[in-house]
Amino acid sequence: MKKIIALVLAMLMMFSLAACGDNTAPDTNDPAKDPATDPATETEAVETVVVGYTIYEPMNYLDENGKLVGFDTELAEAVFSNLGYKVIFQEIEWSSKYTDLDSGTIDCVWNGFTANTADDDGIMRSEKVDFSYNYMENRQVVVVKADSGIATAADLNGKFGVAESGSAGEAYAKEFEGTAFKGFIKQTECLTEISAGTADFAVVDAQLAKSYVGKGDYADLAIVEELSSDVEYYAIGFAKGSLLTANVNAQLEALAADGTISALAEKYGVANTAITDFSDQK
Repeated sequence: MKKIIALVLAMLMMFSLAACGDNTAPDTNDPAKDPATDPATETEAVETVVVGYTIYEPMNYLDENGKLVGFDTELAEAVFSNLGYKVIFQEIEWSSKYTDLDSGTIDCVWNGFTANTADDDGIMRSEKVDFSYNYMENRQVVVVKADSGIATAADLNGKFGVAESGSAGEAYAKEFEGTAFKGFIKQTECLTEISAGTADFAVVDAQLAKSYVGKGDYADLAIVEELSSDVEYYAIGFAKGSLLTANVNAQLEALAADGTISALAEKYGVANTAITDFSDQK
């Protein structure tokens, strides 16, 4: 009898263990057991980086098909592709660039950002952001109607000038004595003001001026070469302490060495101003 009872108890235990095994639910709190995040069933997501820009030929602009192109656009894509990032380009207002960087809305400003200058508040830009290597030369130039008769700084006395708000051009425009001034959101708007006769002169980047002045809607405009600023340098701006800065610098060196930067400079007509030797900036 005892043997029969023992056999029955053993069989009951076996059924109980089998039932427990069948009814155990998967732990949905364990990511390793979640098919949605199981590395065996899903490709690892690609990290993104957000690049702040403004429309500014030849750096970042829309081609005839509405595609964003330009020297800065393609160089940014090459750099971040090599670093394993997908690039998202986000148009910004230039006067909000520091706020956008500090808030994390964008990861960098890559758009003809003059590094070796102070803002209108007198504070050097390098104190506000971390800059990459300088990768292009630029100047601020004065643009007027071709028949304006303006040729010297003295000719600007009593005149009304315009520039992009928060730009190096704004700071330079305010250096001319005896002038009134107004800021605009875009540099191209400043050129439109001159064409329309609602302003006497505009201060814009030389790179932009060479792409627009004397052509199309701006055929009646001219650059007063004698009033150009000293040389400036474009660099990529990052939030203070960003880990991207050093990685981007390394890629700039690599893309200079393999000829990518030179090829892009030829493509976008900036071969005379693009920098491909960063040895003196280390």
